Amino acid sequence: MSTSHHHHHGDGHGHHHDDHPYSHDPAAHNARMKSDSAYMEDTVERVEHDLDYYQVRVIALMNLLREKGLITIDEMRRHVEEIYSQTPLIGARVVARAWADPAFKERLLADPKAACDEMGIDTSSINKLVVLENTEKTHYMVVCTLCSCYPRALLGQPPTWYKSFPYRSKAVVDPRGALRDLGYDPPKEVELIVVDSNADCRYLILPRRPVGTEGMSEAELARLVNRDSMIGVAEAFTPSEFAAKA
Repeated sequence: MSTSHHHHHGDGHGHHHDDHPYSHDPAAHNARMKSDSAYMEDTVERVEHDLDYYQVRVIALMNLLREKGLITIDEMRRHVEEIYSQTPLIGARVVARAWADPAFKERLLADPKAACDEMGIDTSSINKLVVLENTEKTHYMVVCTLCSCYPRALLGQPPTWYKSFPYRSKAVVDPRGALRDLGYDPPKEVELIVVDSNADCRYLILPRRPVGTEGMSEAELARLVNRDSMIGVAEAFTPSEFAAKA
């Protein structure tokens, strides 16, 4: 028969608990305690992450703007959603159109923002956009030596390595070494040209169209365009490479 007991607290009320039916059995009690302890260790985990310096500053700035009535929570939410909606898939569509349509390619190289506008892609956040074509003789790669200037409207957020000091410095003094670090080794006979992105001018690299893609649709071609190829630190996937990765 089970017994019961009360815990009394200083707030003037008590909690009633029924003992387990086998509480009088020390062996059963110890087994129960071990089982409960293991269960709690598996399901309750204290995970805490401190905000870094810049995250704290961003939160403080957002709160200040909200308190002053300059921006609302809904406006912040919509801007966050806009950031997440910007991905390399947008730039891949542009590249695929240029591969499939020679006339569009000419317009893209001559006036990139107008060509993007044809596709319904908003590049108004970019002051000046330049598209550079990689060929069998010339290979362009992009770096921002000062910070992380990047065509976010077309490629989304820049990768961590793009913002790192090792890439920003090595891409200038040893570009081939920087490319090898990233897993790409262009032929020695190819002229390598490094372009410096900045607040006034952003670059999109038009990679070479892979061989064996004749007859492919724009949608199929777009799947071969990877983010790094539009920065100039890799080539687009060949159909077989894409199939292997998929």
